[in-house]
Amino acid sequence: MPRNRQFLLDSRPQGEASASNFKLVTSETPALQDGQVLVRHHYLSLDPYMRGRMDDAKSYAKPQPLGQVMQGGTVGEVVESRAAGFKPGDKVVGMGGWQEYSVVAAAQPGALRKVDTSQVPLSYYLGAVGMPGVTAWYGLVKILQPREGQTMVVSAAAGAVGSAFGALAKARGCRVVGIAGGQEKCDYVVQDLGFDACVDYKQHADAGSLSKALREACPDGVHGYFENVGGMVMDAVMLRMNDFGRIAVCGMIAGYNGKPVPMTYPQLILRSRLTVEGFIVSEHMEVWPQALQELAGLVAAGKLRPRESVAQGIESAPEAFLGLLKGRNFGKQLVKLI
Repeated sequence: MPRNRQFLLDSRPQGEASASNFKLVTSETPALQDGQVLVRHHYLSLDPYMRGRMDDAKSYAKPQPLGQVMQGGTVGEVVESRAAGFKPGDKVVGMGGWQEYSVVAAAQPGALRKVDTSQVPLSYYLGAVGMPGVTAWYGLVKILQPREGQTMVVSAAAGAVGSAFGALAKARGCRVVGIAGGQEKCDYVVQDLGFDACVDYKQHADAGSLSKALREACPDGVHGYFENVGGMVMDAVMLRMNDFGRIAVCGMIAGYNGKPVPMTYPQLILRSRLTVEGFIVSEHMEVWPQALQELAGLVAAGKLRPRESVAQGIESAPEAFLGLLKGRNFGKQLVKLI
């Protein structure tokens, strides 16, 4: 059996996460038992939610255990199988974690799923046609409930969730406005992803200034807002929300280092009669088949062209993850393992 390099969570962060919180080890891959599959990972997904799980604090998911392999999504290829329905060569998606191989109990619900790479690249199953894409779909369809002609806004628009959100909202006839950091990302959001406009938050020192720029980009106000960031960005969008607007809260990148994320204008929730709803996409598995089918169709039709940031080799995972938390990635952040 192959030797397996793995990253463990070695210590919990004190404030900002650092590379020293992780430990690279090499282990022997165990022999397969009946019902198990050995998967060689091709790509590892890095996602902002992983930062919250590094803390030993109450959250929507259990903390990442110390001394164990960092958890996360993976795509790869079956190299050995003792499970019905899987054979060597099958391309699969699962939660293999920060390691080069995983042994998976194939019968466990949601543990492993075969995927078709004839029209959708394997790596996309960790992004546009994976958890980030379904996250965008759920927030848009189930919470924001868009109607044709309405204006939908998403923060972190150049990322994996934001890019899928844009394609899904445009398919529903909406005006779609992104918020991203830097002119290059904003150009990509408009020119490649097909957004109607994008506002560069880095050009604004405070929520008031950013909100003025949003007013120009959203002349009819904002009907629905998909929140990935919090802080100043959320304050600015709330100033532009229409009466009875809806906000889907998916992430709070501004608070991932443990600091409080104050809301400057909570009175707007009452004044504008806003609906604000947080959600965790793993709690809504019933929508995944429908969402994945639509997302795969958008990719196949060329209407969703997500960008990827790819770090090379398992050893690059910690620094790539820390860069993701600071917005250094462009699109979906992956680690290529083979």
